[in-house]
Amino acid sequence: MPIIVNLDVMLAKRKMRSRELAERIGITEQNVSLLKSGKVRGIRFETLEKLCEVLDCQPGDLLEFRASVDE
Repeated sequence: MPIIVNLDVMLAKRKMRSRELAERIGITEQNVSLLKSGKVRGIRFETLEKLCEVLDCQPGDLLEFRASVDE
């Protein structure tokens, strides 16, 4: 998938655990884990907004586009 989720990087930079993030944004720890692994098909803007607010970052800090290289 060409969209990469860098949530684990931001958590490390903020020295925050998944459990704390989940509590602060109001989602389950399991959903944070799914976001970190990139195993989600989408994210609500409301959730993205809360992530950015709690982690003090921009959406582009969490999501990255990498074009696939066709061989």
